[in-house]
Amino acid sequence: MKILYLHQYFTLPTQAGGTRSYEMAQQLLAHGHQVTIVCGLEGNAKIDIPPTENKNICRGMVDGIDIIQISVPYSNNMGLSARAKSFVSFAWQSTKYAIKEDYDVLFATSTPLTVGIPGIIMKLFRRKKFIFEVRDLWPELPKALGVKNPFLIGWMSILEWLSYHLADGCIGLSPGICEGIKKRSQKNKPIEMVPNGCDLNIFKPSLREPLKLDGISPEDKVAIFTGAHGIANGLDAVLDMAKELLKRGREDVKIAFIGRGKMKQHLQERVEAENISNCLFYDPIPKIELARIVASATVGLMVLKNVPAFYYGTSPNKFFDYIASGLPIINNYPGWLAGMIEENKCGVVVEPDNPKAFADALIDMIDHAPLNEYSKNARALAEKEFDRSLLGKRFVEFFEKIVG
Repeated sequence: MKILYLHQYFTLPTQAGGTRSYEMAQQLLAHGHQVTIVCGLEGNAKIDIPPTENKNICRGMVDGIDIIQISVPYSNNMGLSARAKSFVSFAWQSTKYAIKEDYDVLFATSTPLTVGIPGIIMKLFRRKKFIFEVRDLWPELPKALGVKNPFLIGWMSILEWLSYHLADGCIGLSPGICEGIKKRSQKNKPIEMVPNGCDLNIFKPSLREPLKLDGISPEDKVAIFTGAHGIANGLDAVLDMAKELLKRGREDVKIAFIGRGKMKQHLQERVEAENISNCLFYDPIPKIELARIVASATVGLMVLKNVPAFYYGTSPNKFFDYIASGLPIINNYPGWLAGMIEENKCGVVVEPDNPKAFADALIDMIDHAPLNEYSKNARALAEKEFDRSLLGKRFVEFFEKIVG
């Protein structure tokens, strides 16, 4: 089976960012299939593959994957108009490959929702198999975050409906996402839940060592947040909690933010203006290096803006990196991940929008909680439920069922 795999934000393990598509491509290769990935420039990061006759296109093999990288930059720091331009440009250019490449099934993974456009056009003109993967529900999440432009919401709603209806099957990353697909697509649509998974051979407790980050002392207790610093992440809540820690004289507890995003500058400006000295910011770190840092932290922070659409409609990579590393977790929003944390006793859940309760919970975890037990339970959950190789097998079997 030949798969044309469209993912605008594709990254390799040697780069900073999520590597779900790389790992799933490796699973497809391991089962004897061929994979061509069409991607853009995530964070302006070029993959080391040779240029083609078209100076804006590079193409080459990396770890068995045929990669086509289109020179369309994207960053979480971009404004709305710049993002829209990036999304439409990538959709248009990847449509050319959807029309001319030789393949059996086109697989498009969102976000952005516009990645469904090549699949829609291909389905109308080439009638090959089309599988659509949904990482976030659009337009539900933009609406929940305050986007009110009726034209934009209406256009996204139409694109969502067409992507679901023309796809031969859909993959969702969380229970809420799968439910959302079901509501918006035709009856009996094949839908498979394949959440983000744990790279157990990369993230592991055995990597634990004294934490090596600028501004962190060996005696410090470190709560770490990895990933996007965007509006949806609601990281002002962490700064509010950090101020509570300082009020209580807990200078020994440091908060480490690793990543980039639209809100990072705002957060850094708040830290400087309000003298929140226990918050430290770091640039994105490639996954292989990040694994050692995550394993060496004290607590992992699962934080999102308090939006009900997030409760069951997200599958954050950081959660799976944390549990694979045996890192105890503190979570500040309800939902399916909060339920797993409590049920498996691998951390604690605190009510949202309550900085005092957040600070209470973090201090209690660091001073009194059985962190070793939480750590063992987290790793056990990772191995039992979220081993990437097991999820990858489910992923591949869904492809084989759809394509036949």
